Order: sequence, then structure tokens, then C-alpha cells
Amino acid sequence: MQINLDGNIINVEIIRKPNKNIYMRFINKDTLQVSCNKWVNEKSIKNLLDNNWASLKKMYQKISIVEEKNQYFWYLGQKYNPIYLETIKKVVFDGPNIYAKDEKMLNNFLKKETERIFKGEVERILPYFDNIPRFSLKIRNMKTRWGVNNQGNMTITLNSELIKKDLDLLDYVIIHELCHYYEPNHSSRFWSHVEKYYPKYKEARKRLKN
Repeated sequence: MQINLDGNIINVEIIRKPNKNIYMRFINKDTLQVSCNKWVNEKSIKNLLDNNWASLKKMYQKISIVEEKNQYFWYLGQKYNPIYLETIKKVVFDGPNIYAKDEKMLNNFLKKETERIFKGEVERILPYFDNIPRFSLKIRNMKTRWGVNNQGNMTITLNSELIKKDLDLLDYVIIHELCHYYEPNHSSRFWSHVEKYYPKYKEARKRLKN
């Protein structure tokens, strides 16, 4: 089964499960997966898709953006074309391209750079703050948070995905989490602390959401 979504031919993959409801999601730009029970026929699915055309367009736009981003190697807000060559001994930036032996080398490079840059920025920013208790820095991939200040075990955790963003956005998240040592919540007093160290914090929040 196929549909034409604004000139884009989409394969509709029907998955039969003991669902009470019908669920739709794009696997990629070319495939829309529909999960439903065995009693739902193709005509009913087609009618459902027709009735949710606006939602399908939004879903398609989102998956298109994700796939476009995944084509590139992102580093500190810049995108590069990854080029793999067996002869490469270390990662090399060259204009719009980044050269590596393979994807493993590139991932290892990014991991080391993430640790180096994140620790460096924390050490650079920390002296501007007074009375910050000793804490441990953790770095990991997080789905819904850019940073977490856990005062229970005295750790600040930063999302490793920030290495793909502009450096000033990493700085904003670090400042945000450090300010939680002054105010544990997101009250107006907390945001006044953030604004003191990062006046354009509202703009940074918008950029992170995008």
C-alpha cells in the first residue's frame, strides 16, 4: 500500500498487533508504519490516513529534518560531510568535510572531544560563581534533559548531545545547572541568577528547543 504525500511516495507498512487503537509513525522518509489489529482492513486504514492528512504532513516534516541532520557530522554547531578513507590515521577537518578511517574512529573522536570540551567549559565558568560546593561532572546521552543537577549525590550531568550545538549553548546549560545550587527550583529568583551570568538565556532556551 502506498500514499502520495505532497508528491512524495510513501510506503505504508501495516503491522498486525492486538491493539485496541491504531498507531502511526514514520520509520523513515519512505515508510509509514501503521499498527492495528487484524480486523482493520486497508480501506479503513486509507480513510484514517485521509482524515489525518495534516498530522501526517507534520510527522513527515519532522522525520525529514531528523534524516537530514543524520546525514552530517555535527560538531559545535557546525555540520560536516563525513568522508571515510582507510589511509586516515586521525580525524581531520577540511572545510565542509571531516575525514576519518571509519565511523568508529569518528565516534571515538567525538566522545573524547565531548569530555575535553565539557570539562574545560565547566572549569572556565566555575570561578565566576561563589560558594559552589564540590561536585562531580557526568556526561551521558539523555532523551529529555540538557542537564541535571542532582544535589543528593552532588553531581551535575550534561547531555552529550550538546557537543553538536553551538558552544554558547553548552555554556548556558552549565550556568543553568550551577545556578541550581543557589535556587533548587525554577522560581523567578532562580532565573534572576541565570540572567546575571547569561543575559540572553531566553534566546538560548528557544535555540535548544529548535
